[in-house]
Amino acid sequence: MIKKIIAFCVLSAAVVSCKKEATVSEAKSVKITQTESKEDQYKPIDTACSSTNKTDDYITSLQWYRTKIDKEISENSPEQNDRVYEDYLKVREKYTECLNALHTDILDKYVDYHTGEPDTYNLPANVKKIAAELKKEGLEFRVMGEGFTEIHSLPGYYESVFKNKVSPDYNAYISQMAKDNKENYAINGGLQITWEELGDRLIVWENFINKYPKSPLIKSVTDNYYSYLSDYLLGMDSSQVYNSEERKIFDDIRQEYNRIIKMYPNSKTAKKTKELIAAYDAHIPEDQIGEKINLRR
Repeated sequence: MIKKIIAFCVLSAAVVSCKKEATVSEAKSVKITQTESKEDQYKPIDTACSSTNKTDDYITSLQWYRTKIDKEISENSPEQNDRVYEDYLKVREKYTECLNALHTDILDKYVDYHTGEPDTYNLPANVKKIAAELKKEGLEFRVMGEGFTEIHSLPGYYESVFKNKVSPDYNAYISQMAKDNKENYAINGGLQITWEELGDRLIVWENFINKYPKSPLIKSVTDNYYSYLSDYLLGMDSSQVYNSEERKIFDDIRQEYNRIIKMYPNSKTAKKTKELIAAYDAHIPEDQIGEKINLRR
C-alpha cells in the first residue's frame, strides 16, 4: 500500500512538472508570437507626401524597405534583383521628394550656413540632427549651385546595396551612375566637370549601349548618352564650344575633340565629333549646326 502511495505521488509530481513546463513554453510562444505580430503590423507610410508626416516617419519607412530588400536580394537571382532595384529606386525617390517638400525652409537657407571654406558648413543644431538622420539612410543635403540645395541619395548608395547582386548590365549601370553622381554635372547652364571628363563619360555609355543592346536600361542609357553628346558638341549656355567672333572652335575644346578622335577612332562619339569640326570649319551658321550633324542619325 505504501509503495502504491509513493508511486502515485511521484506520478502526480511529474504531471504537475509537465504542466508547469507546458505553461512556461506556451508563455514563451505567446510572447514570440506577439513580438512577431507587432513587427508584422508595421506598415511604411504612403509614398504620397503628406503634411502630417515627419522626418522620423520617412526615415523609419526607408529603414523598413531597406531591411525588406536586403532579405530579398540575399534569396533572389540577379535577374530578380534587377526588378528589386527598379522598385526600390522608385520608392526612395518618392520619399526623397517628400523630404525635400518637408524641409524647404532648411533648403532655402542652407547655402547661408557656408563658412567660406570649400565644402564647409556651420549648421545649426536642428539641421545637424536632420542631416545625421538622413545619413543613416544614405541621404544628404546637396548644394546644387546658384543658392539651390536638395536632399539626394549619396552617390554610391545604390552601389553599396546592389553591387554584384544584379545582372551584369545593371551592375555596370549602377557603378557608372555612382561615378557620374559624385559631383554636380552642370549648374545654371554651365558645365561643372571638365570637357575631358565629359568625353570619357560619353565613351563609357557608348560602350554600354554596344555591349548591352537588349538591356531593359537601354532607353534610359541612350537618352542619357545623347544628352551628354549634345552638350559635348553643341555646348551649353554658359559653356560654349565655338568662338563666334573668331569663327572657330575654342582651342582647348578642339584639343579635347582631337583626343577623343585619336583614342576612340571607331566610336560614334568620334564620328559625330568629326562631323561637327567639319561643319564649323566650313563656316556653316551656328543655328544650322545641330540639324547638319543630326546627333541621333
